[in-house]
Amino acid sequence: MTLDYDDLLNSIMASLDRTKQVEVSEIPNIDLYMDQLLTFMEESLRKSARHPGVDKILTKTMINNYAKNDLLPPPIKKKYSKDHIILLIFIYYYKNILSFSDIQTLFDPLYKRFGKDDADINLRDIYTTIYDEQEEIVATLKKDIQRKFKVAQESFPDAKGEDKNELQMLNFVSLLAYDVFMKMLLIENIIDHIDEERNPGQQGKDSKKRKK
Repeated sequence: MTLDYDDLLNSIMASLDRTKQVEVSEIPNIDLYMDQLLTFMEESLRKSARHPGVDKILTKTMINNYAKNDLLPPPIKKKYSKDHIILLIFIYYYKNILSFSDIQTLFDPLYKRFGKDDADINLRDIYTTIYDEQEEIVATLKKDIQRKFKVAQESFPDAKGEDKNELQMLNFVSLLAYDVFMKMLLIENIIDHIDEERNPGQQGKDSKKRKK
């Protein structure tokens, strides 16, 4: 079977366009019970799931696990606030690439402002500032994907038919994976630096309980 490169690339770009951030204005201003929270998160983030409609964005067990690991403050009278939702959105983006202890390290400036709407910079300000960069990030990512795709498409010129398609797709995924790997190393180095600044003399984070 001959691979249609144009269709594949167009599909990749379309998937990036469908993955949009949750705007602060879209987050309810009223506190939500657990079932309402799960419904909101599902409706807001399902387009970013690998298998929309099948994969669960969030479950009660997940939320309880986050609370147990001190990632999420407990609900107030069984209700979750706008600040709870902001933290959960951050957790959703971080949880597949960072350990709970790493997320805790990054969350320190968020915890300090949790529930403090009158702060000079509150959680909503932080969330808006970070995710206002989304369009530029996606635009840059598209250009990088197109470049890597072209490199992969031109690789293995001596291969034939299905074998050539498989080798080129392996190359394309490998280029993307190496990019992710290097960025993960960078993120881990930054987090270790932050942790060392807060805890001078600590020998890395091996002594900390790390969970995914």
